[in-house]
Amino acid sequence: MHQLLKDGNIVANNWQLVHADRETVPEGNVLLSLSHWQASGPTLSNHAGEVGLWLDSHEDIEALTDEMMDIPVIAINFPKFVDGRGFSAARLLRERRGYRGELRAIGEIIRDQLFLMQRCGFNAFEFSSEIDLAEARKSLRDFTDAYQVAVDQPEPLFKRR
Repeated sequence: MHQLLKDGNIVANNWQLVHADRETVPEGNVLLSLSHWQASGPTLSNHAGEVGLWLDSHEDIEALTDEMMDIPVIAINFPKFVDGRGFSAARLLRERRGYRGELRAIGEIIRDQLFLMQRCGFNAFEFSSEIDLAEARKSLRDFTDAYQVAVDQPEPLFKRR
């Protein structure tokens, strides 16, 4: 089974990513695209397993309903490692929408981004390519402190002195 980093630990990934072009939702824990979620509607309550959501970087966080803020996993897809919209989406989900579940980065993420992603609110990372997760985990502790405010530290450094 595929693994991922979650809360600084290497864990089994028991969630399956389901694309919108798939007509049926497989059993088990699934991450549905926003369009698939919206099309499936009431049938999701009968699903055998948990249901989460994945968003592409261009999708508007404001389109999510209050009901979606209670789901166990929201994944944000990074189509290219240079696309930074997912960082903003994570902060909006955590700070404006109050999402408290697992916030997972998927797609083209690289080890160098993990520290900032964590600061923006991500607590799980699923890499699209083979990577040594034990080595990648070290990047979560690249720095001991940060000057700026973020999801993980609401006060700037000068106020913490």
